[in-house]
Amino acid sequence: VQLVESGGGLVQPGGSLRLSCAGTGFIFSNYDMGWARQAPGKERDLLGVISVTGRVTVYADSVKGRFTISRDNAQNTLYLHMNNLKAEDAAVYYCYMHFPGLGSNYYGRGTQVTVSR
Repeated sequence: VQLVESGGGLVQPGGSLRLSCAGTGFIFSNYDMGWARQAPGKERDLLGVISVTGRVTVYADSVKGRFTISRDNAQNTLYLHMNNLKAEDAAVYYCYMHFPGLGSNYYGRGTQVTVSR
């Protein structure tokens, strides 16, 4: 199983960014997927999750209305669309697959997002 995030970088406050997560080694369409982030000195926070079909999404209050999670099961890819980015959004962003039977998540290695002028 491998999850590889991409698309991170430097963006100005108020800007937008799209992150991608490519999943390999498992049947991507069988799993709920999500995004999390971790800022320096802080715990990793879950940002949101998307159902296997993509019809249902749930978001943390901190990103609701600004971030959108989507998926392309044909391409085994998960996306995080981020708008109106703020300085406090700077963090390493991770995608994850959710194991409902275990109640746990498997994370990728992350991609850095920096929000600064």
